[in-house]
Amino acid sequence: MPELEQLRCRLAELDRVVVAFSGGADSAFLAWVAHDTLGPDRALAATAVSPSLAAFEREDCAALASEWGLRWVEVHTSELDDPAYRRNDADRCSHCKDALLDALLPLAQRDGAAVVLGVNLDDLGDHRPGQLAAARRGARFPLVEAGFDKAAVRETSRRLGLRTWDKPAAACLASRLPYGTPVTVGVLGQVERAEAALRALGFRALRVRHYDDLARIEVPVEDLGRVIAARADVVEAVRAAGYRYVTLDLEGLRSGNLNQALGVRAG
Repeated sequence: MPELEQLRCRLAELDRVVVAFSGGADSAFLAWVAHDTLGPDRALAATAVSPSLAAFEREDCAALASEWGLRWVEVHTSELDDPAYRRNDADRCSHCKDALLDALLPLAQRDGAAVVLGVNLDDLGDHRPGQLAAARRGARFPLVEAGFDKAAVRETSRRLGLRTWDKPAAACLASRLPYGTPVTVGVLGQVERAEAALRALGFRALRVRHYDDLARIEVPVEDLGRVIAARADVVEAVRAAGYRYVTLDLEGLRSGNLNQALGVRAG
């Protein structure tokens, strides 16, 4: 696994790191390798907590930190205090990353560490203004530097026995809102309730896209039939979250598909 050795070398060169740890496959893999390479004294995993982080993701971060023996902290971010973030234009992610770095840089400076993010090579092709904002603030992307794409992260995680190897991608809840729809605590909570109810019905990978009183459900194409078969329960679950209309996207789950409004092709 040459990429893994390259990653260990990059982390060793940095010597001390603070990993932005959301619990997703990429950041979890980076946190585990940093801990395994540098030890808990030189690797800190930090989870940013705000209304845009689903409760089950926060709980899984705590569980992973306990299972793997990570040195782990929660930090609270205040992106919702920023009118530019709430406005939800094409640069929303950059405002979010600024809030993240505002919280993580003091931890890094205290330890003489670098802030590292779980960005992989596949992420570089999408509309990701947050990456630019993080890089401007001095954050590093060791997975990119070591040559990891998403497939390599998952395969290496599987070989290492990490249970996150096949965890569905889970972007922040604000990513469910079309650009121009204001981000509020109430709307984020509504999306979270709808998605939690669908997970309770057995759907692992999903998105509930928010269009005022209409919810557009995305699941992998192979799960479309399951949604139809459970139609009554699905409708009841999503309506209970506060939506009037419940729709199913027949194109299936596509990461970042709301970026198509910006002329960016969804993955």
